[in-house]
Amino acid sequence: MIDPHVHLRDWNQADKETLQHGMEVALQCGIDEVFDMPNTSPPLTTEAAILKRLEDADRCRTGVRYHLWAGVTSDPKQVESIAKLAKALFPSVIGLKMFAGHSTGHMGLVDEQMQREVYQTLTDAGYEGMVALHCEKEALLKPALEDERDFSSHSLARPVEAEAASVRDQIRLSSEVGFKGHLHICHLSSIEALGIIEEAKREGRRISLAVTAHHALLCSKDAKDHSLYAKMNPPLRSETERSSLFAALLEGRVDWIETDHAPHTLRDKECGASGIPGFSGLLLLVKQLIEQGAEHSLLTQLLGSRVLQIAGLPEREISIPAYDQLSDLSLAAARAYPYDSFSKLRLR
Repeated sequence: MIDPHVHLRDWNQADKETLQHGMEVALQCGIDEVFDMPNTSPPLTTEAAILKRLEDADRCRTGVRYHLWAGVTSDPKQVESIAKLAKALFPSVIGLKMFAGHSTGHMGLVDEQMQREVYQTLTDAGYEGMVALHCEKEALLKPALEDERDFSSHSLARPVEAEAASVRDQIRLSSEVGFKGHLHICHLSSIEALGIIEEAKREGRRISLAVTAHHALLCSKDAKDHSLYAKMNPPLRSETERSSLFAALLEGRVDWIETDHAPHTLRDKECGASGIPGFSGLLLLVKQLIEQGAEHSLLTQLLGSRVLQIAGLPEREISIPAYDQLSDLSLAAARAYPYDSFSKLRLR
């Protein structure tokens, strides 16, 4: 299986996870290819940092195919150079990542004009590869509604309309400057945003979307149990949103599943850090999809074949763990972390 969205930490965050540990756990779960995100410490926004990251990953010798997303900043010169580097180092550098809203790592480009300039610079540089997007419109966030005693309040502070508006912005801004690359909307959490992306697809836009296990299996009510540490960006949504996204997976309306695997220390989570380990949840989601009648062809699409197609990687076989192994593998993955939101929950 392929996981196109992981945060494997290491370097200044080695207390959260190392590359070696993350890839070893991924492989135990049947994930043999990962795309690592750039909000590391230090971030993957320079040639030196990217080359060092690739070298460190290669030294791990886990058997996992490793790629990374290079991060873009507000500096046009950086955007131009990182686009050239991405083309030169493809497929080790699988594409670019823009945070159209602040999240862990504070790499957000929250100003609309700033986002437009990124697309203009990429267009001028002739970049036509993938741009992965974290979509939450900063102007529509409501931090005053955040209650540190109740993680479910995170969904009020970062509402659906912030995600939907940001998705619209990215489609519009990239179109206005003639960007010919592929937009990928990460960790979609709302059915409204899904509809916006489907409309763009009908209009011929190069665009895809992914759903995580936590958004497909957990809802905001689950986050009321503080011991689950179920806080992430974008947050868990209502049961209506959750069930709609799960149905969309079964209907083949989602391009792929990604974990957004983002471990922290237990202390960080107790202090409200956003992000959860994702490997165990992926296996539980696969189990749930099988129980709800998902065909093998659909699972293959969601767990790798569509990623290969859109990323421009060679076709290969996508192996999925047997149904009767999924629960045991998920539990083993959960034990690899000091907390795990999925291991304590009886899934529907």
